[in-house]
Amino acid sequence: MSIGEYLACLSVKYEVEPDKLFGALVSAEERRESTCGDLSITCRSKQHDRTVLLITNGPKVVAQFPVSKAFLAERDNPIEIGKRTDMLRVHLSQRNKEPHSFRVGDLRTGMKRISLKAKVLEIAKPSLVFTKYGNYAKVANALLSDETGTIKLCLWNEQISSISVGDTVQIENANVSMFRGERQLRIGKHGTLHRMKDAA
Repeated sequence: MSIGEYLACLSVKYEVEPDKLFGALVSAEERRESTCGDLSITCRSKQHDRTVLLITNGPKVVAQFPVSKAFLAERDNPIEIGKRTDMLRVHLSQRNKEPHSFRVGDLRTGMKRISLKAKVLEIAKPSLVFTKYGNYAKVANALLSDETGTIKLCLWNEQISSISVGDTVQIENANVSMFRGERQLRIGKHGTLHRMKDAA
């Protein structure tokens, strides 16, 4: 994880705007100390082209890290850029214990505990497969869509008949995996799939 991504995680955790946090880091490097929301930032030392900054929240140490002068001189806020990266999205989805609501375009392989609302565009004809548990099961892929893109959802047994083409569905606690070169949503044993009755 880059320093920009790490600081983006802190900005999300402590509900501080990336621009304000970046400005506070630059200010601390110039004036030795600054504040940003509940966070206090102190310049601990300067060595050649690096500055060591300490971030605290009251008596609690949040982070201490070196940053380069080039990082602090960036015109485009590197914390805002870090906030848009895949790694941050994966980190946040895995850190949160509650399902995190995403759009299809945000989904990346490895994400867990995904919450998603999307429309069912198509449902493939079910296939009969022999499972590792020694029994047969029906499996079919549904193609889901929202305004940001499409993704396949793997359906098993009664899930297949629980939704229809044209339905808007709400998925909770799904994971994103790669299957035959494609991203795919999978609903684990703790996940749920619901057809939204009030959807247009």
